[in-house]
Amino acid sequence: MANRQQTPTNIRKYRKPLNLNIGMIIFAAILIYVVYCVIASLKTEHISPYEVKEGSLAANYTFRGLAIRQETVVTSQKAGYINYYAREGERVASGDLIYTVDETGRLNDYLQSADMGDNALSERELAELRNEVVSFIHNFDVTNFDSIYSFKYSLKSTVMKLANAGVMQSIRDINSGSGLTDMVDFCRSSTSGIVTYWTDGYESLTPEMVNADMFDEKNYVKNQLLENELITQNDVVYKLSTNENWSLVIPVEEEQGVMFQEEEYIKVRFLKNQYESWAGVSLIRGSDGEPYLQLDFNNSMVTFATERFVDIELILNDETGLKIPNSSIVQKDFYLVPKAYMTKGADGADGVILERYNEDGNVYSEFLETSIYSYDAENEEYYLDSAALEIGSNILMPDSQEKYTISRRASLTGVYNMNKGYADFRQINILYQNEEYAIVKSNTQYGLNVYDYIVLNAASVDDDQFIY
Repeated sequence: MANRQQTPTNIRKYRKPLNLNIGMIIFAAILIYVVYCVIASLKTEHISPYEVKEGSLAANYTFRGLAIRQETVVTSQKAGYINYYAREGERVASGDLIYTVDETGRLNDYLQSADMGDNALSERELAELRNEVVSFIHNFDVTNFDSIYSFKYSLKSTVMKLANAGVMQSIRDINSGSGLTDMVDFCRSSTSGIVTYWTDGYESLTPEMVNADMFDEKNYVKNQLLENELITQNDVVYKLSTNENWSLVIPVEEEQGVMFQEEEYIKVRFLKNQYESWAGVSLIRGSDGEPYLQLDFNNSMVTFATERFVDIELILNDETGLKIPNSSIVQKDFYLVPKAYMTKGADGADGVILERYNEDGNVYSEFLETSIYSYDAENEEYYLDSAALEIGSNILMPDSQEKYTISRRASLTGVYNMNKGYADFRQINILYQNEEYAIVKSNTQYGLNVYDYIVLNAASVDDDQFIY
């Protein structure tokens, strides 16, 4: 019987020795360093810069005011078909032709059959029409669809003005043999003013008569007076605004009204055309006993003569300067040193003469260079900050043996300037501040300048910390 060959059962795998070389060691070191930098970067709060630029801030309040003017309603003395010849919203002088009343209706037929000549519009006249259309498009609000009808009548009035030259010549021809003179009543203005062709029942309104229901525009009715319409005697035909002084009345809360009244005069921006004007302010009571703010103007009445409701913005604290975020603002304490104890070193640097003691206890003086962060002209004191200064330190007056013991500190409001690569405190003088930004005074001796870079978040750095 042949011998069977046995298979070995105790087999162990041979492990190759780890061969370390310089390349692997360097790679491992670099990998560890990169991982450390990534982790440290994730844990470190990043310091973001902010470029200082000029800007402005204002506390603005938007309202819709009720316009109150001196308006004279004019009625017709005769019945017939009316035609207007003065453009709505324009100033007319005493004796200017405003409208005609055609008792028979033959005037329109005559004008249509008469040779009116070349009525092509000039470039200036076309530009006037375009501007009116563009202005309406930019200010149109879908929630106020009725404004389309006001625009329609305004555009019609503009076209009527542009056609006046030819029409007036034709009217002059009436007096030269047409036989219509006795049938047409030429109505002229008895006084000067701004002519408008609409009524709403508020022509005799005074500020004290205002109540909350008047601001509900759902119930407001504006009656447009149309030409070529048949009118009867004593019908309203137009009205004149005869005084440039006018008022806007707006509903306000009691506290808000008191705040506005303290200003005496407020800058008002009209949202229709962004025109700004100053208004006198008074807090009044309406007929319903509620508080209202009365804004009195002595200009710009003609711009809004065709409107009863005017959208405005009240501008308070309109300050201009360097605009910075509130997150950059920080408070810091400084030592107060009298002006008489400040001096300059050999290189012209500002500093003080500090009293010191050597190892043997002997007194000696040493010039200490310090940075000046502000100066109080009233008290003649400088704001200094130095690691070598502390409460109880003695400084000497130059060319004298008088001493001053540092004992007082005061805080300044400022930001950290990072132009030099480290957090350098700079004082700021805040002119106005809201929830997000502050407007600070520019071109101050120890402050900021436009295009400086400051730390966006002052809490992310320490004083004199190197940033880059």
